[in-house]
Amino acid sequence: KNDVLGSAQTGTGKTAAFALPILHHLILEKKHTYKIKALIVTPTRELAIQIDENFTAYSKYTNIRNTVIFGGVKQANQTNALNKGVDVLIATPGRLLDLMSQGFISLKNVRYFVLDEADRMLDMGFIHDIKKIIEKLPEKRQSLFFSATMPDNILSLANRILKNPKKVAVHQISTAANTIRQ
Repeated sequence: KNDVLGSAQTGTGKTAAFALPILHHLILEKKHTYKIKALIVTPTRELAIQIDENFTAYSKYTNIRNTVIFGGVKQANQTNALNKGVDVLIATPGRLLDLMSQGFISLKNVRYFVLDEADRMLDMGFIHDIKKIIEKLPEKRQSLFFSATMPDNILSLANRILKNPKKVAVHQISTAANTIRQ
């Protein structure tokens, strides 16, 4: 399993590209423990909810559990879900670090780490949070790093996180503006 550095615009199917293989690997496991084995970190609550909904849909006929955590709401429902056990955790950085510091979350079983919308994450000032999260992850894991753009600060972060990554780029096909009559 190689690390991945992916570049693709929103709406190109990135979530399916990482969610389906992760679910496939989790389903193939013999022993099921409901410990966090996949962590998806994303900059906004809206994106976190959307990714969680995708995981729920994709894993409908499996025994894989996923949940989403984000700030701006009371944490009780989120900690209750975590206490029941989850395989896949989708999170925004602030709430993730908060619940880790309170002892609700351990990342020691994570084997798949996805950093989605990395460029927006850095634009929103989450770089220190991301570094703190990465410090808590097991050394042995697969990391997938997705960003719509690849400025130097993203590439330097990717070089620190990823081990010899496969690079995948999907560029949107240009179409005529829909305001132009052809």
